Amino acid sequence: MDRVIFGDNQFFAVNHMSDEKSRAQAMRFKDTKAVMDVLDIVYDLGIHTFMCTTHDRIAEVCDFIRADKQRYKDFKIYPCMPYAHKYANAVTELGIIGTLKRFIPGSILGTVARGGMAVARQDFISMMKLLVDAEMTMFKGLDTEVIFLQNVVTDLLLGLGMKDFFVAFTEHVKEKYGAEAGFITMNMPLLLDKLEECGIENPIICSSINKIGFRMSGGKHLYEKVIQERNFRPIAMQVLAAGSISPHEAIEYVGAQKRIQSILFGASTGAHIKQTKELIESMR
Repeated sequence: MDRVIFGDNQFFAVNHMSDEKSRAQAMRFKDTKAVMDVLDIVYDLGIHTFMCTTHDRIAEVCDFIRADKQRYKDFKIYPCMPYAHKYANAVTELGIIGTLKRFIPGSILGTVARGGMAVARQDFISMMKLLVDAEMTMFKGLDTEVIFLQNVVTDLLLGLGMKDFFVAFTEHVKEKYGAEAGFITMNMPLLLDKLEECGIENPIICSSINKIGFRMSGGKHLYEKVIQERNFRPIAMQVLAAGSISPHEAIEYVGAQKRIQSILFGASTGAHIKQTKELIESMR
């Protein structure tokens, strides 16, 4: 994995500091061309990994990239799924079967047969595979070497003790897409314990890692101990703790933990992207 990974929160009005900034970002990036303008800056600065949700508009971003494969030949995309709001809204409006019919590719009869039988049998692993395949449709032909399970699902499964899902997800993305599984979580120490119990070795785990313990379940000191002593590939996100820490102080803290493989960040201006990338590289 690359040391620097660019994220997509700013494109879809996710700002942990300010609702006002979220609204401003929503207006700025309502056109996909505006998103691509930022991704062009990112790519030209040498950041070649984009970690993103499966928001409907990411499909348009993928279309742009596919349309100019020569320009973006080294661009890697790390999909993070599911995009929970999309499915929650659809289930409310359409019900479970209606949601499966809407999102799973193939004929309506085939969808009902596969999805309906999975629901009837409570075969949630089969439903998971169907929905992963539906989400991955937008990334066809692109380099998706790591596919992530979003924290809203990871941590729910973790709380329910449904470890077989982690194994099934890992096997499915490897067999069908030649990709490694990644897991986003707000409880990295517990997740690592459970993944190791499942026989998933050296997993890729993306979690909040920052100087003040923001969204680090179990506390900062436990995270530091796990990172130093355990065998996995950590990706640090939310390193600025929603703006509570200055960029230099934040990156200095994360950079001091030498076993952190990658740092994920988002920004919307060329100056901030360049500054953050240079800070990360200087702290290696």
